Amino acid sequence: MKNKDIENIKKDEIKSKALNAIRENKAEEFVEEITEYFNTLAEEVRTEYESIIASKDSEVLSKRGVRVLTSEEEKYYKALANAIKTKSSLTNIEMPRTITDDVFDELEHTHELLQKVNFQNVTGITEIIVRNGDVDAAWWGELTEKIKKELSSAFKKITTNAQKLSAYLPIANAHLDLGPKYLDMFVRRFLLESLAIGLENAMVTGDGKDKPIGMDRNLKGNVVEGVYPQKTAQEITNLNLVTLGNLMATLTNDGKRKVASALFIVNPFDYYSKILPSIYYRTADGRWVNNLPFPIDFVQSCEVAKGKGVMGIAKKYFLGLGAQNIDKSEQYHFLEDETVYLAKLYGTGRPLDNDSFLYLDISKLVVDNIVNVNVVNEVTTKTETTSTSNTPTL
Repeated sequence: MKNKDIENIKKDEIKSKALNAIRENKAEEFVEEITEYFNTLAEEVRTEYESIIASKDSEVLSKRGVRVLTSEEEKYYKALANAIKTKSSLTNIEMPRTITDDVFDELEHTHELLQKVNFQNVTGITEIIVRNGDVDAAWWGELTEKIKKELSSAFKKITTNAQKLSAYLPIANAHLDLGPKYLDMFVRRFLLESLAIGLENAMVTGDGKDKPIGMDRNLKGNVVEGVYPQKTAQEITNLNLVTLGNLMATLTNDGKRKVASALFIVNPFDYYSKILPSIYYRTADGRWVNNLPFPIDFVQSCEVAKGKGVMGIAKKYFLGLGAQNIDKSEQYHFLEDETVYLAKLYGTGRPLDNDSFLYLDISKLVVDNIVNVNVVNEVTTKTETTSTSNTPTL
């Protein structure tokens, strides 16, 4: 196994420990694990940077993660390096938007869930207007007072700076001498990793208190101190046509919208032990074939508990995110003799309506593909026999 593979396994193990510490509300353990994680990341980026910076080919450098910086970006990174060395503040210098634009583009391409949901870079935007799917937005005929009121309720505003995602930035002084291009490479990788750690839990099961509202939450439930309750899990015991058809019918909101495809998020354990055996069968010629009657994207997420699943219309989940800045923290002093810098990112996330996502109990899901295999094999055999008998003798 390559050293790179070993390092990735090590990072994944540390990340898992950090995420478990968050779920179990173990602050000290989280700090310990996340410190190790980002120190490992910093060393990885330094080694990678030093191995490729000798190249003079800008195209090669770009492919390996080293960008040609704008004058504004170079000025920012020099100021960041100086601030870290002198343990001073960066409040008068804003992070150029081009940095976060690049991070969000890469994040969307590498994060499976973000590719599917309605993810928007809202840097510099404080409010957006979205369509309310429950109300018609246009009418034929006279614009009466009643229709005016309905038209005004056909759209709703979402405040994009409702929540803040923070992560501290560990940069060793020895790394600062590598220059602005290294800092750019590290800061972008750091933001990418931080967002990946912080966003998935929020999108899937965020309770809405100082964080986005997750897909499994009841928007119409009793909100207590900002916490949205989890939906009641609907039990399913198979993935046959009738079961899946009923779930898709529920997502149509009583026939008020068309649903062409669905997102289905499950724990990795359930994906391999329950889902794969249920949706694939082997044909007589040895091929494995997906037997789903309509498009369903199955996505693995450790944020979904074993035995549970979230199914819904991916684009009906809105996530708006924008970076604010990196600056010295006056609140966090958990690293002894270290000045802590925080990256602050503002945004929000929520289902656009309460009927776009279903919370499912799949703990009793039974694999029933044996019947499918026998039927397919029988049909295939009959087809081959018929084809043979109809072949003319030369």
